[in-house]
Amino acid sequence: MTFSNAGSILATLTQVDRMGLLADRVKNMPIGEFICILDFITAEFQQFLRAIDLINNEALEILLEQLLDAFTLKIGQIIQADRTTIFLINRSKNQLWYKTVQEETGETQEIRFPMNAGIIGHVANTGETVNVAEINTNSMFDPEVDQPLNYAVENILCMPIFSSHNTEEIVAVVRLLNKSEGAFNDEDEQQFRSFADSIGIILESCQSFYIAARNQRGVAALLEATNTLGRSLDLEDTLLSVMEQARRLMHADRSTIFLYNKETNELWTKVAKADGKTMMELRIPANRGIVGFVASTGQVLNITDAYTDPRFDPSIDQQTGYRTRNILCMPVYNSSGELIGVTQLINKHKGSFINSDEEFLRAFNAQAGIALQNAQLFENVMLEKQYQKDILQSLSDVVISTDMQGRIVTINDAALELLGCPRRKPENREIREFWEYKLKGRLIWEVVPIENLKFWLESSLHHGSRHFVPEQNLTVGLVKKQEKEWQNDDEIPVLVVPNSLNSTAYFIWGELDNHHSFDLEQIQPIERGINLTVNPLTNPEGGVRGGLVVLEDISREKRMKTTMYRYMTPGVAEQVMALGEDGLMKGERKEVTILFSDIRGYTTITENLDASDVVALLNQYFETMVEAVFHHEGTLDKFIGDALMAVFGAPLPLRQNHAWMAVKSALDMRKRLKEFNHSRPNEPQIRIGIGMSSGEVVSGNIGSQKRMDYTVIGDGVNLSSRLEQLTKTYGCDIILSEMTYQLCGDKIWVRELDKVRVKGKNQAVNIYELIDARSEPLMAETEHFLEAYNRGREAYLQRDFKQAIQHFETAQDIRKSDQVVQIYIMRSLQYLENYPPEDWNGIQTMTTK
Repeated sequence: MTFSNAGSILATLTQVDRMGLLADRVKNMPIGEFICILDFITAEFQQFLRAIDLINNEALEILLEQLLDAFTLKIGQIIQADRTTIFLINRSKNQLWYKTVQEETGETQEIRFPMNAGIIGHVANTGETVNVAEINTNSMFDPEVDQPLNYAVENILCMPIFSSHNTEEIVAVVRLLNKSEGAFNDEDEQQFRSFADSIGIILESCQSFYIAARNQRGVAALLEATNTLGRSLDLEDTLLSVMEQARRLMHADRSTIFLYNKETNELWTKVAKADGKTMMELRIPANRGIVGFVASTGQVLNITDAYTDPRFDPSIDQQTGYRTRNILCMPVYNSSGELIGVTQLINKHKGSFINSDEEFLRAFNAQAGIALQNAQLFENVMLEKQYQKDILQSLSDVVISTDMQGRIVTINDAALELLGCPRRKPENREIREFWEYKLKGRLIWEVVPIENLKFWLESSLHHGSRHFVPEQNLTVGLVKKQEKEWQNDDEIPVLVVPNSLNSTAYFIWGELDNHHSFDLEQIQPIERGINLTVNPLTNPEGGVRGGLVVLEDISREKRMKTTMYRYMTPGVAEQVMALGEDGLMKGERKEVTILFSDIRGYTTITENLDASDVVALLNQYFETMVEAVFHHEGTLDKFIGDALMAVFGAPLPLRQNHAWMAVKSALDMRKRLKEFNHSRPNEPQIRIGIGMSSGEVVSGNIGSQKRMDYTVIGDGVNLSSRLEQLTKTYGCDIILSEMTYQLCGDKIWVRELDKVRVKGKNQAVNIYELIDARSEPLMAETEHFLEAYNRGREAYLQRDFKQAIQHFETAQDIRKSDQVVQIYIMRSLQYLENYPPEDWNGIQTMTTK
């Protein structure tokens, strides 16, 4: 058995049917012949090593360009053509392409044509040589393809270059334009064919080497990228890593990874600002632009010329001065096959993105999808953890979780405060962190000494039982001292817990092995009344993994605060609590505005309703009215049947004018009532009357320690109640006293109604109808009405009752049903019959409440 030829020994041995051939051959071979074969094999391996060096050489692509430039120049010289171009064939995209240098910028540009266009397309598809002496006579000639820009073609010779492995496969097309003398002839064609095969072998070898080199570098980059992506679970770090690795892998100028937000149907990413350090977030709809098209369709886009694609938006290039040449855009999926994002690469360093680029990006995206999914899951876990922590800290009740031994794992702010830790303030942050550090890991019954707590908790931990134990007592204490683990020499408050064997002795942090204890005279005792709840914490399989202890503070302080929440906002309640236990028990004189509100025709509205329906209606109505009071910093004084009384300016002074806040609350009540009635169109519509007055009152808690109500007492209260009743007489919904009007008259539109002496009062007051805030312009009709009304009232006060009637009738033409105008017309007619005495001053005395 012999080898086919000595120059291809290794190639022959790699064939399946030749395995073991070399061993059989050399077994009985003379030494000289064996050395000769070794020389052949050594030479072939040296060629392989040189080929590997060539593959690893990053300048291989430049070598291909240099060979093309050299061949193009020499072919043109030999054939005596004015211009020569070698078009390479990209069958995956069905294109012909070549590179040229732009004269204006000096940059290399890639020119691509479809394989079915013009003469060069015909040659590329058929392998036929085309020699045209008079270009205008050839029907295949396409100026867009066959004629360079700003160049006139007279004659053309276009010839194929075939593969050395497949004589029917075309690897390139050579186009020669405008022979220097005459036209191209058969001799030119024969001369070209004499070296065309060699050029084909060289081009084919270069491309094979380029593909092999590209694959090897790509696999190495992909491996590096995969290793890098697995190093971080931080979403932002992963995004940056994915973008950089994708750019390097694909030899692109820029890369961006857009993540898909399913809830908002958006694509978002983080990119660096102009400083190159600060990251900013970008969001676009998931169906807009090139990345939106890929996200919504799942298609891969490989765009060789961005400006020819209608989906590309060139405005960003125009703003930045950056020019986008080509784009490769591909979807990224998670392990479940769901869209997780889109990868976009811009401007490949040399040429355009090809099929192998797409394959490598697809492999890269598979790894990137896993990394991004892991990062998103980790971020979701961290967000959920923070969410649970925020919920825990926001609870007003004490919540402490433990492990299976009863040691504290988490403890919320309410628990720290219950045990005496200073309230949450910036200056106390380090002290609170130190308390949390000292309490975590301790047995809960040692630092929260509640009777039988250990028994209840161990029952939950071992048997999964749940317990609620009401009205328990908790006694701990505080002592100020310098702790050895504290970072400075300052004394801080620390927790001391009574010794279970000696209630007069207290140990720090429940450290029973601490030999130093404190007696009652040295500590600040803290006593709490609490409700105790103990529950097990379970895992998804149903097993117990820890305990949860919840303490509800039912001490007098909390009961008092809860009571105050019923008639003032939590913010005001907190400030009042800061005044001390007896802050509200002391009476104070204050300047305030009182608001009374009452439902008109309440009996008629409710007479056909069941008792439960009446209660439900009132609860719904008062819910929105109380919100209007609280929203403008008012204090709810009391409900009186279907009436409501609110105070503005007590128990604490307001930051703004109390009269103006009361007026805004009344306008808000008017608006809310309209919305309330609109929400129940088929039910009886509610109308209300509101009376307001300002002045000095006495405020405080009236009653006893067991039963007390915060309220205000004074003339302003009585006058407000009377004005609320006058809304029926004058047919208005909101009436102000002159004292309230004087405090905020520059902010409101009003109509002066009358000067009245209410029942039980000797002094008369001017009263006004509240129209609206001055921030809302008056309608033209309202202006004309008020103008006629004011002239009528001016004539009325001057005893010119005939003139008054004329003006009031003009106002009545504008508003037919205005009750105030009707009152003044009736009064004026009466005074014309019985003229008032000389001391008449227009005051109207009210005989009823």
